[in-house]
Amino acid sequence: MRSLIATAVSAMVLLLAGCGDNPTERAATGGLGGAVIAGPAGAVVGGTIGAATAD
Repeated sequence: MRSLIATAVSAMVLLLAGCGDNPTERAATGGLGGAVIAGPAGAVVGGTIGAATAD
């Protein structure tokens, strides 16, 4: 059950990280989504993924 929750949280962070038109917006939405889901560590991961997915 724990791995199912971790998988769902990871998918939600990745989906939120893709929101935005430029790297700054993507990092911000990824960071906010990660913070809501997993706290400070999630904010770092979400922001990193958001910035990395920029066009």
